[in-house]
Order: sequence, then structure tokens, then C-alpha cells
Amino acid sequence: MQKVRKGEELNEKALKQFLQDEHLIQSDQSNLEIEQFTHGYSNLTYLLRIENKEYVLRRPPFGAIKRGHDMDREFKVQSTIYSAFPKVPKMYAFTEDKTILGCPFYIMEKIEGIILNTKEAQKRNISTPEFKTIADSWLTTFVELHTIDYASIGLSDLGKPDGYVERQVMNWGKQYRNAATEDVPVATKVMRWMQDNYPKQYRYSLVHNDFKYDNIVFKDNNWNEVVAVLDWEMATLGDPLMDLGTSLGYWTMQNDHPLVQQGIPSPTSMPGNPGRSDIVELYAQKSGRTVDHLVFYYAFGLFKIAVIAQQIYYRFNKGLTTDPRFANLNAASALLCNLAWQAIQNKRID
Repeated sequence: MQKVRKGEELNEKALKQFLQDEHLIQSDQSNLEIEQFTHGYSNLTYLLRIENKEYVLRRPPFGAIKRGHDMDREFKVQSTIYSAFPKVPKMYAFTEDKTILGCPFYIMEKIEGIILNTKEAQKRNISTPEFKTIADSWLTTFVELHTIDYASIGLSDLGKPDGYVERQVMNWGKQYRNAATEDVPVATKVMRWMQDNYPKQYRYSLVHNDFKYDNIVFKDNNWNEVVAVLDWEMATLGDPLMDLGTSLGYWTMQNDHPLVQQGIPSPTSMPGNPGRSDIVELYAQKSGRTVDHLVFYYAFGLFKIAVIAQQIYYRFNKGLTTDPRFANLNAASALLCNLAWQAIQNKRID
């Protein structure tokens, strides 16, 4: 948590009026304290303290296009999924009225618990046995998410699972080209290989598309209960192994090159965490799914993360955001493309 970054302030007067209109506070004259969550790189997240209550506000980043930052979609998914998968924050209010904050946004519950990013893990000095429990709880929740009967809860219109994999390959390639700020030849190689090697048959499920340690909330430091999954902005219907591939892309290991550990910092590189191949084996055991085309899914996951990093850098390069964390994301994007090509060449994910 930190003070609100310069240029990312909220209109407090209009926001308090909205909170009162939604019956979340008694008076728009009450004192409002606002802090900003710092670990996210995409949608902006704020903590609101008012009238002895705490709420969380989510809004798109400044200068972002709507694609990938659809607040209505994110609000709908979490509101709807709660009946079948209560490991999401409660949703309180959503608006598309841009006269309030200049963009759509929503208000949700603040979940109490532990979000395990690298800094938090280092501070807690987590032991090897603890990380084994953490990884198991994380993976159990992941598999649970993939078994949700999305049709029975009214989410059949969330996406079009037929042709999902091919569309993902084409769409993320297009997004990369649109956000490119320099020539990275290896990115072209990865895109071409994925177009020639994507799986033609696969199962369907609800997919989160950003499932990693710092997007789940543990109840406490027993680490055996996940109380919430956060950051549903890219959730859709599609191939659950694409979801697994993205998670593997974030799963930095202790024996990865130091530049990889620096470029994709994650508690997964700390002793006690299973390796990427171990995660695949455990996922197959828990889900009952056979994991074929593993190199494709891993390479795609790395490339997708590369695109996200490049899109953020594009906004930074254009002066649409001043967050200093974004200054080297073009180099991180290139690194990820190189890792994807290395996996393709070596036919392995470790």
C-alpha cells in the first residue's frame, strides 16, 4: 500500500456522492482516506476508508483502451460466480458513468488475509514445508476453478470456447504488433511457431488467465485455505491448459537465469516450491486431465505475459503513465519472448 501516485488521483467529492447514492455510506460529508495498492501492473486498485468501513475500488489504468480493462465484465464475472465459487470478493456497486471518475469503475469488498508477493514472502521468511503447503493450496484452488459448471450459473455468454486457442494466438500476436516500440525478431519467430503448432482439440472450462500467487488471498499463515481469487479482468471460457500455461509463465524457478528471476520476480523461486514440470504433473493428478502440447502452452503463456508487459511499456513510452516500475518493461517483454523461443527449441519447460 502507498499514497496515491501522482496523476492517478480520484475525484473524492464525486466518489463520496456515488458511495452515498449506492447506500454504502451515510453521508457524502464523511472523511475519506484513499491509498493505492502497488503490486498490480494493470487495472488500478485503491483502498477506501470511510465511516469505519473499508472498500476496494477498481478502475482501468489511465490512457488504456477498453479491451482487457472491461470493468463491467470483471464485475459481472465475480458477481455471478459467487454462488458456485465463493472465493471471490463480494461486489457492491458498478457504474459506467464517466462523469464521476472519468471511466467505468466498481466497488467491492476488502478481503482480509495474506497476498503472497515476493516482498511479503521475504518478510515472512517462509520455510520449505510451508511453501509445499502454499503450492498445494494454490493448485487445488486452480483445479477447483476449472471444474465450475459455468453454464449452470449463467456464464455461458462469457466467451466463445469454440476456436478459442486459435483466436488467442492470433489476437495476442495482433496486440503485440500494435504495442511494439522496437523490432524484436524473436517475437516474430514465436508468433509464427504458435500459429503453426497450436492444438486443434481441447476441453472447455472457465479460465482465469492470470492465476498466480499474488492474485490469491490466503486466510492465514497456516497456508491451507484460500479465501479469495482476485483480478478477474481476463476471465473467459476456453482451454484450461491455456490458463495453466500462463501460470507456468509466471512460475519462476530457483535455477532459472538471474535475469529471469529479476524480470519475473515471484515467490515460486524460493526453496520448497515445486518446479514447473512438477506443477504440470500435480495439475494432471488433481484435475484428471492429460496435459499434452505442454511446450506450446508454456510458450504461449510466456508470450502473453510479454505482450502485457509491452502494452504497459507502450503507455509509459507515450507518457500516458508515469509509474517508474514500467520503465524497463520493454526489456522484460523481449526477455520473455527469448524464453519462449528457448523452450520451443529445447522442447522443454524447465
